[in-house]
Amino acid sequence: MTFTEVRTVGLSHGVFYWVILMNEEMRISTNKLQQLTIFTTLLTGGGIGTMYYLMQKKFAESDYHKLPLQKLEACMVAMESLGAPPLKIHNIHLTDRHNRIDHQTAQIKIPVTGSKTGGYLYTSSIRDPITDRWSVKLAVLRLKEGKTIDLMNPPLVASEWQLEDTD
Repeated sequence: MTFTEVRTVGLSHGVFYWVILMNEEMRISTNKLQQLTIFTTLLTGGGIGTMYYLMQKKFAESDYHKLPLQKLEACMVAMESLGAPPLKIHNIHLTDRHNRIDHQTAQIKIPVTGSKTGGYLYTSSIRDPITDRWSVKLAVLRLKEGKTIDLMNPPLVASEWQLEDTD
């Protein structure tokens, strides 16, 4: 391969474009093209996998994710309904329309499972611009069977009823 001429073609977005004219046809073997395709596919797949992992990690470390989970863990009725502990918290579905996050509000749907059943924790949180802290406004557990539990106003367990009657 020999180069006969290099020409400046133009300027676009502050970048010069050059055209390299060759006097020979550029030939690349099929084997080299296959290797390039495999390498590009692996590199792209690895990049997408890393991006997905980092996004899920960022969600899991955020207060708008942690605070509703603390409400869930504090609700005995919800934990018993799930069969937890152990409580398994799954990755949120990035393409789910219930998941919306901006600078002031966060609405997410967190998949959770216990030993008995699973469901989704629907949450809504707002960020106070002064303190820069998130607070939970809605936390509802919807089980696969259709039962819903409001974690902001949790139902009493039978043992809690007995304590309340003695007062």
